[in-house]
Amino acid sequence: MFLNLSHLVVQYAGRSRPAVDGVSLGLLAGEIGVLIGPSGCGKTTLLRAVAGLERVQAGTLLLAQETVSSSHRHVPAEERRIGMVFQDYALFPHLDAGHNVAFGLAHLKPAQRQQRVSEVLDLVGLGNVHKRYPHELSGGQQQRVALARALAPKPRLLLLDEPFSNLDVDLRERLAHEVRGILKLAGTTALFVTHDQLEAFAIGDRIGVMHEGRLHQWDDAYALYHRPATRFVADFIGHGVFIHAQITQHGDNVVVHTALGDLNDMLECPLPGAYPDGVCDVLLRADDIVHDDAAPVRAQILRKAFRGSEFLYTLQLQTGETVMAHVPSHHDHALGEWIGIRAEVDHVVTFPRE
Repeated sequence: MFLNLSHLVVQYAGRSRPAVDGVSLGLLAGEIGVLIGPSGCGKTTLLRAVAGLERVQAGTLLLAQETVSSSHRHVPAEERRIGMVFQDYALFPHLDAGHNVAFGLAHLKPAQRQQRVSEVLDLVGLGNVHKRYPHELSGGQQQRVALARALAPKPRLLLLDEPFSNLDVDLRERLAHEVRGILKLAGTTALFVTHDQLEAFAIGDRIGVMHEGRLHQWDDAYALYHRPATRFVADFIGHGVFIHAQITQHGDNVVVHTALGDLNDMLECPLPGAYPDGVCDVLLRADDIVHDDAAPVRAQILRKAFRGSEFLYTLQLQTGETVMAHVPSHHDHALGEWIGIRAEVDHVVTFPRE
């Protein structure tokens, strides 16, 4: 692993609980990792520990197989060769784009410095803005200049702390895809912090979900959505709900009994012995529920959110349990209306009943 965190702990004085509590994760050279979670979960503190801006109380942090943080060793931030892109870009308003990018290149001769500035501005698609000042650039262009400045000294690792949070929603996801392309082209290893799931999915090879200082899962986006390791990850990622279920086995056939009917013939399913009497909660995503007027199960529309090509319906079953469903927007039903639904599930994700 190029970046390797093992059981890392960061504890602030006067706090009863660690801000980062035993986190382990790894990134290969050239991979992009993303930390996501609710406010106060410890993701920015973890990023600052990687940067060398926070000391660790336990565990180890290796960068290119060198221990840079542990309980008895702390390599200063300026000696780690790590680049950072901040939430507010931190561009110097009195310097044009070229001089902003050149700021960390004082060790190079003037001709080499100018060549490197041109290289990275071309890399981020801004080869024509050398002489323009930050106030003359759009938010997206300012963000790219900040990225170019961080890449210019050829850091071993790049850290990005919610770099798109000041931009509008549409621009965020598009810029996330563009930044991913730039980082891949540069071969840069990066660790990125965001609270936006679409950003995380757009940019990350590996995504970590944090809560109360702990890393619940470190995986790709598909696994987080379809195979969440904990109930928190299942609840935090995507649209989904839990409904009561009971698992039984008849010969080789495992059946999950729910208020939506029996789920069987799944690719993956735990055996009844995984839970007392097979009683559990099953996770149902909005894309697991299909609107079907011919289905025997009826549900009442509690809420509807228009998403352009589809509605996101929140539906109440006759048992009182709720599910969510993505429904094509030409199925424009009224609040309070009862519609037919069925489950289309090929693998079951279950958790102990709450």
